Amino acid sequence: MKNFSALVLASVLGSIVTIGSYELLDRDDSKSVKVEHVDNTPVMNAAYSVNEAGDLVPLDFTSAAEKVMPAVVHIRSTQVGNYASRNDQVPEQFRDFFGPFFRDDRGQRGPRVGSGSGVIINNEGYIVTNNHVIDGADELEVTLNDNRSYKAKVIGTDPTTDLAVIQIKEKGLSHLSLVNSDNVRVGEWVLAVGNPFNLNSTVTAGIVSAKGRSINIINPDRRDSLNTAIESFIQTDAAVNPGNSGGALVNLNGDLIGINTAIASPTGSYSGYAFAVPANIVSRVVEDLISYGMVQRGWLGVTINSVNSTLAREFDLEVNSGALVRGIAGNSGAKEAGIKDGDVIVKIDDIEVENTAQLIGYVGSKRPGDVVTIKVNRQGKDIDFNVTLKNRDGNTEIVERAPENVFNVLGADLEDLDSRTLKRLDISSGVRVKSIGPGQIKKHTDMQEGFIITRIDGESVNSKEEVMKILENKEGGILLEGVYEGQSGKYYYGLGM
Repeated sequence: MKNFSALVLASVLGSIVTIGSYELLDRDDSKSVKVEHVDNTPVMNAAYSVNEAGDLVPLDFTSAAEKVMPAVVHIRSTQVGNYASRNDQVPEQFRDFFGPFFRDDRGQRGPRVGSGSGVIINNEGYIVTNNHVIDGADELEVTLNDNRSYKAKVIGTDPTTDLAVIQIKEKGLSHLSLVNSDNVRVGEWVLAVGNPFNLNSTVTAGIVSAKGRSINIINPDRRDSLNTAIESFIQTDAAVNPGNSGGALVNLNGDLIGINTAIASPTGSYSGYAFAVPANIVSRVVEDLISYGMVQRGWLGVTINSVNSTLAREFDLEVNSGALVRGIAGNSGAKEAGIKDGDVIVKIDDIEVENTAQLIGYVGSKRPGDVVTIKVNRQGKDIDFNVTLKNRDGNTEIVERAPENVFNVLGADLEDLDSRTLKRLDISSGVRVKSIGPGQIKKHTDMQEGFIITRIDGESVNSKEEVMKILENKEGGILLEGVYEGQSGKYYYGLGM
């Protein structure tokens, strides 16, 4: 894992970004998901708190820990088949931190197991975790604090914030409420709860060390102006180690303020600082993934640089912090509102903007159609603009994830067989694999084009539509049975879903 100074340097060099990310959408109140939010509780930023009588008493972490532990789960990820190329796609910073799932096992074939943490966010069994914890996994097993275990399915993923939502078939579970993370203060006491080194329900304490951190760890190799990564991390000195990925960062009331995601370390284990995705971003991503299957987020449509003293001198700016506008998209809300190149964004709604990460993080918690008030400094004069956020198509329309077809699920193009072909092959049903591309079949099997699928898990298939209908209700592994024309015997291929 790279050390902290290397991460900071990378973020500075890559500071030109485009605000806004995500697939298209607007608010649709008819499709809502229940995620609880609570008002922020008083900040505890010293070694003592005030009791009901007004007396100073030592801080007590036990109540928060007891509240949070039942809502934090252990996630076991299993990947089967040939995964030799997958490690190259995982950022180096994640490989050690998030356990054996990301260690370098090039060339191996067979089950690969890793682990992480997750947080139950409502009583319907929905769990939020990091995308890299479950990315590429064929099977997910969730173990609760009381050692009950469940198979989990993926509801949706969002690589641009490294978040994902999974679900288990259980209701009435202990879950956490989310607070407004914009109100979290530097110096506030926090607890990190997760499953480091496969040790269930581990609690550590620390303080909020900084906010709005960008460490260039999500999509680290992208340098174009359309970089969609959203990094506005809460930084803490609470101990976070391998396996904590996807765990909870909470305040002393036991309410969720962030999802632990990364650490700055030369060794892959805790050495001082950890980073969590703020609850406001988590809330928006979770609600959209559950309601629509994909994340919708507003797009401001500006290319920006973080202002510092050097940039201020170079562009003769009147301010030494903020986000300098270096370009504006023609179909964006910023363009329509009147924001111009050379403006310095210094405030959005009630949030003071000191750098690009803060602005990206705030816009990242909004949807197309939301209106934000942006204050810019233009040649020394502050000007306010009301900006309607859009999507990248320049509108606020709702777009839901399209139903998956057979090719997307299996990575194979199928064709139906006519009665003469079935008779010639002496089979009563089947569909032919016309071509094989990237997907589950290629990933898990050595199936060849021309294979005729006759059964899935023992169930006969007569058409492509039947294949899709069967797969829609499958979780975990499946067994494909069939024949090759001109070859004797039956062939069987197992793969994960």
